Amino acid sequence: MEPQPNNPLHGIRLDDILQHLVEFYGWKELGERITIRCFTHDPSIGSSLKFLRKTPWARERVEGLYLKSLRDGKKG
Repeated sequence: MEPQPNNPLHGIRLDDILQHLVEFYGWKELGERITIRCFTHDPSIGSSLKFLRKTPWARERVEGLYLKSLRDGKKG
């Protein structure tokens, strides 16, 4: 595995990203920020991971929100 110094997501697992977002925003706000059914109707880590692994556009949005939450966390 080659190092990827310019990739802030390198080495971070999707389940860790999702857990961070749920702790940072909560399911309700997460569902408002990214409107996908697995966040708005009976949300769970398992069902969300299953959907995100099959849906590249949703995963990109989740990863983008994760990076934003890290920036916002440093500011405040």
